[in-house]
Order: sequence, then structure tokens, then C-alpha cells
Amino acid sequence: MADTNPPATLGIRHVALKVSDLERSERFYTGALGYRVEWRPDRDNVYLTRDADNLALHRDPAAGRGALDHFGIVLKRPEDVDAWAAHLKAHGVSTLKDPKTHRDGARSFYAQDPDGIIVQFLYHPPISG
Repeated sequence: MADTNPPATLGIRHVALKVSDLERSERFYTGALGYRVEWRPDRDNVYLTRDADNLALHRDPAAGRGALDHFGIVLKRPEDVDAWAAHLKAHGVSTLKDPKTHRDGARSFYAQDPDGIIVQFLYHPPISG
């Protein structure tokens, strides 16, 4: 079998989350994070967009802290990390870890959505620019 490389990707652009309270989660993602409703096919599902991202929220009353560790939102510049941290704090969202520059030159912080899902805001030189 020939050794082939698949085409380059554009990164994670779609994430689907099961959430216990759809309305609460929609308020978090549209309010504090600035997503907008793209499509609401029924009362148990909503699809949100922001920039090149697509986020699906699916109502599941049994949902809670699951196996997902976190997902990341990639930012263009290191200073954008600090701006997002300040923005979230202004919206009453506490950060789990404050912005930090890592050994590899990346800069990030972590926040948590209403269901306990961790969202990392990340500047990572190989993929941010």
C-alpha cells in the first residue's frame, strides 16, 4: 500500500454538545461567547455559528459532565486570549485557569459552560496565523 498523506484540514469547525438545559446553554453561547443562531430545526436542537465555527446544541436532560475533556476555540493573536478572558469576566463567566503563555509559545485560558464543558481559548502559533 502506498504511503499517502491526506489533504490538510482547516481544524475543528463543528462540535455537537448534549446539554441538560438547552435555553441556558444557548444564552451562554450566544451571550457571553457571541455565537448567533443559524438554525433551530425543533425545540430540542439549535445550531449556532461564529466566524468559521458551527456549534450544535442538543437537549438531553440526562446530560452533564461527560467524557469530553474540552474543546478549543483558536484565536489569531496572543493578545486576543487576554481580550477574551476580560470579555467573559465582564459577562460573569469565571475562568478555570487565567491566561498563560506556554513553553511552546501558545497562550490560552479555560472557561466552563453551564453544563461543565470546558472551553479553551487558544493562540497556538502553528495554527493561529
